[in-house]
Amino acid sequence: MKKLGVFMADGCEEIEALTVVDLARRAGIEVAMISITGEKLVKGAHGINFQTDIPAEYMDFDMLDGIVLPGGMPGTLNLGANDYVQKIIAQFASEGKLVSAICAAPSVLGEAGLLKGKKATSYPGFEDKLIGAEICADAVVVDGNIITSRGMGTAIDFALAIIEYLVDKETADKLSAGIIYKA
Repeated sequence: MKKLGVFMADGCEEIEALTVVDLARRAGIEVAMISITGEKLVKGAHGINFQTDIPAEYMDFDMLDGIVLPGGMPGTLNLGANDYVQKIIAQFASEGKLVSAICAAPSVLGEAGLLKGKKATSYPGFEDKLIGAEICADAVVVDGNIITSRGMGTAIDFALAIIEYLVDKETADKLSAGIIYKA
């Protein structure tokens, strides 16, 4: 079974984080919601509080096949300033593991130097932070082990791309049909 971690910071975009968690679990991927606050409770960007599975300091990151960075403000800034996030995205990228980010969060990857020579997308206005990337306007961009997406409205497409990457296209397509997505 594939295992995915979703970093969650105070101020994260709730839909971007929880859509990935929900759809990945439906696809049979084990998902760890990882808080970077030191507590299990995370306060979303729009006043929705939710319980994560584990604080980052207790997570065994070696067991994961990929990591997700949801966007939102100030969640993206909190992710970018976090030592665990910086360490893990660099480690996963160097090991060829999945590193994915949506909305403003691809800026964290760009500022960490992980998008050099890669195609990437982000929320409009954050393109200058995708340092070294070939900027795309697609809803979701997959370039090797890096997946980026534009925002809340592309969260289902983003989650399905992650599922296709970690499991297979058939599973992603079946899930898409099952939730009556783009019927």
